[in-house]
Amino acid sequence: MYHWIDTANALADIGAHATPGSLIGLDTEFMRVDSFYPQLALLQVNLGGHVALIDPLALDGLDGFSATLSDTRNTCIMHSASEDLEALAPSVPGGIGTLFDTQIAAAMAGYGLGLSYQKLVAAITGVDLPKAETRSDWTRRPLSPEQLDYAAQDVIHLPAVHSELEGRLRALGREQWHAEDCRRMLEKSRVRDGDPEPQRHFKSAADWPREQQALLRRILLWREATARRIDKPRPWVLDDARIAEFVLRPPVDVDELFSRSKGLRALRGAQRAELFDVLQAPLEPEELDFAPIFPLPAPREKRILSAMKESVTAIATELDLPEGLLCARRHLEALVFDKRWPDALDGWRKPLLQGSLMSKLA
Repeated sequence: MYHWIDTANALADIGAHATPGSLIGLDTEFMRVDSFYPQLALLQVNLGGHVALIDPLALDGLDGFSATLSDTRNTCIMHSASEDLEALAPSVPGGIGTLFDTQIAAAMAGYGLGLSYQKLVAAITGVDLPKAETRSDWTRRPLSPEQLDYAAQDVIHLPAVHSELEGRLRALGREQWHAEDCRRMLEKSRVRDGDPEPQRHFKSAADWPREQQALLRRILLWREATARRIDKPRPWVLDDARIAEFVLRPPVDVDELFSRSKGLRALRGAQRAELFDVLQAPLEPEELDFAPIFPLPAPREKRILSAMKESVTAIATELDLPEGLLCARRHLEALVFDKRWPDALDGWRKPLLQGSLMSKLA
């Protein structure tokens, strides 16, 4: 049984069930087809067994209920929460207060890495959830009975899943590990400016001269800012292939830029003019101070990475943890090339890994 919420009074009634220390099952349905930002289309809540499907398209914000979600005394139970947190950000300006992510908890509790919600619910409760509405249009109104049931099922089972996983984490002594990773996810969700070093994802540019890498970074930062400003997907503004082309062979004038950028759905006249200036302006000295792109590992670095990987595998096996949860390969690469302990491996991972991995650099 669930309640459809599309008025402020009904939303207040649901919020009245919250008391300090509440467990709140939470999920979202959103659309992200032709925009940079996800459009929140539905918010599903399980609060003390009261299941509500909240229609943000009919409401002028979430009013006081957003404060309930931001209250650190309450715990929001979510599964694989990163995209949901992004979708919720405009409606919950303070961000979620305390998060219990069931996908992370499942990985730490021995269920495997990246487990879907459907598989986790089946493993813990024996219930097989419907999957037919996964790719529905959640902005249409009215929603079909099948959509409504699918959406409600996404939060009905969260309290039972939370109870089981919390018990397993406690038995394993990993409650603090899980809380730390959830805090990291929340902190990341509050960053609104994008990656300050986006060029590091362009592995093919590792051997470019530093000036070209700097120009690449400038264009990528411009694309990010523009996509956010006009709320359009990054590739609609400028795709990766054309970014590389423009760095290696900049257009000589606006007409050439126009002919070489046809088909980009969000690159209009004003944006083309901006882009041409971005491509043509001389590099400032401070623009040459940036993180280099990791090159393909040389034979020595391959040996070090291989040795590190073996250490991670051994430690993960001993702890019965997925290797990817303990330490991703990109963090090993960062350690090898930067010769500096990665921030991503601080916290509970550091005492488990630092001695073994740093010894491989000696």
